[in-house]
Amino acid sequence: MKILVADDDEMMRDLVEAVLTSAGHSVVTAADGLQAWAAFEREAPELLVLDWQMPGLSGVDLCEKVRRSPAGQHTFILMATARGATDDLRRVLAAGADDYLSKPLTPETLATRITIAERHMAVDLERRQAVDALQRAQWLAGIGETAIAIQHEVNNPLTALLGNVALLEDNTMTAEERAQCLRTIAEQAVRIGAVVRRLSNLRDPRSVEYIRGSRMIDLSEKS
Repeated sequence: MKILVADDDEMMRDLVEAVLTSAGHSVVTAADGLQAWAAFEREAPELLVLDWQMPGLSGVDLCEKVRRSPAGQHTFILMATARGATDDLRRVLAAGADDYLSKPLTPETLATRITIAERHMAVDLERRQAVDALQRAQWLAGIGETAIAIQHEVNNPLTALLGNVALLEDNTMTAEERAQCLRTIAEQAVRIGAVVRRLSNLRDPRSVEYIRGSRMIDLSEKS
């Protein structure tokens, strides 16, 4: 996993980098908030370890900036702070941090927090994949219901229209019979056009049962 570590304390930065590197992670470091933001945009890390008090941008300011970025919506943010007051911790979480570490850090505590972060990220990824799969299934179901509805509403007038077109090929028809065929063709074309308009004007589609086990979008005139 690619991790960005931002801390203006070089010794602390080296300690965190050593712990994370030994655990097999790829680490990018920054000495202040502005460097960290540039590294975030450039490297797109999956996890951030931020010190609260840094020059340029504080950890809290950087956290808020990351959360406003489309690329930072699902980035896990771990804030390291020596400030343990309840209001301070609330401020960290309100800024969008997922978890926090109290300074002074120990390798064991940091490793534990990273493990917790990895588990949280795995669960979040599974949740997002499940949501995406559900949305796709609903989209595909909607396509199927729309296709059934169009077939249901258009099939009869289309059959009548084509039937009358075929009748016009009969040279023995009288002028009145031909006129009636043309009127029927026009009527059925209008019916098909009305179905298309109802489909294009749908704003809150309602699903109704077509036959047992099948559903379709309601394209009836009352809809």
